[in-house]
Amino acid sequence: MTEFLIKKFVNNYAQTEDAKVRENYGLLSSLTGIACNVLLFAVKLVMGTIAHSISITSDAFNNLSDSASCVVTLLGYKLAAKPADKDHPFGHGRIEYLTSLVLASVILIVGFELLKSSAMKVIHPETVRFSWIVLISLLASIGVKFWMCGFNRKLGRRIDSSVMLATAQDSLNDVVATTATVVSLVLSAFVSWPVDGIMGVIVSIFVLFSGYGIIKDTISELLGQPADKELVSKISDIMLSRPEILGLHDLIIHSYGPGNLIGSAHAEVSAHDDLLQIHDTIDEVEKEIYERLHVMFTIHMDPIETDNQEIEEARKMMKNILAQIDEQLSFHDFRMVSGPTHTNLIFDIVVPFECKLSFDDIRKQINDQLSSQKKKWYTVITFDRDYTAE
Repeated sequence: MTEFLIKKFVNNYAQTEDAKVRENYGLLSSLTGIACNVLLFAVKLVMGTIAHSISITSDAFNNLSDSASCVVTLLGYKLAAKPADKDHPFGHGRIEYLTSLVLASVILIVGFELLKSSAMKVIHPETVRFSWIVLISLLASIGVKFWMCGFNRKLGRRIDSSVMLATAQDSLNDVVATTATVVSLVLSAFVSWPVDGIMGVIVSIFVLFSGYGIIKDTISELLGQPADKELVSKISDIMLSRPEILGLHDLIIHSYGPGNLIGSAHAEVSAHDDLLQIHDTIDEVEKEIYERLHVMFTIHMDPIETDNQEIEEARKMMKNILAQIDEQLSFHDFRMVSGPTHTNLIFDIVVPFECKLSFDDIRKQINDQLSSQKKKWYTVITFDRDYTAE
């Protein structure tokens, strides 16, 4: 069913990096959600009135809020699809993340209101009227919401949309909420406990936790997360496939919304190679990364000495020293400047966030070990972080 709808209503559906295609996916998701949720709201409101059930009525208004969320989502995709302009040169893709925050906020509000009304039902319980037609209607509602969860999850994964994944999670919350409502309706025919209110409290707590999870994930996207490991691996493979590129470091990826990535890296090249030839290679690599991975990429060239025995021995020495301090440490841009009284070792050290040592501690331990050497070494160290590690 999902594939049929995609092929029917989304032109060029395979081109998921295209802003217009993403907008059409969003349109399909939103309109489907509005239609299903308005229908469920009407059915549950009638059933809740018949059964005198707060959990069914709350569930009905939860579906109504889902309809409003779909309208917000639709607006979000429209705005995110706007092309770059003078004030926003990197496009409007991050509006999708803001839409996720709005959606999560609605989920939290609904969860809080459901918790409040359910608590009152525990304190002041009312008799719930069991009805087969109400039960059948709720079971049908569960089926619709379960399909909507799978529908939005499939669309969200296909276009890497946090908004659709949040919508899928909200639909799953509704499945749990309505299931709890069914349980309370059935139990109300056999026990006198305030089952309706108790189930409402349990469901509301679940809804609140899910809303918190969506906000947490979306804020992480806005603050800036490490680049996807698979993407980093593909970029590294493309770069290192060229014999002129001997190594790479300082790989950074910035996300300006799904499908809008900008990155950079430093490529180590031989100091003795032809500069124009290497520049031509770098241009080709940048173009290949964009065409294959849709990342606007910039590469900086770092010339290194590859045939200097003295530098190679000093590099091996430094590698051993860092391994003794912490095996997670690595270094690059290693250079050596010799003078009549001492030799300067100039390099960058990459320190993972997991490393508990401070930069000053690492520098001190390196200098302490170098002081025991016969040769007089001075260090000029720049400390970096690994922005691709998760």
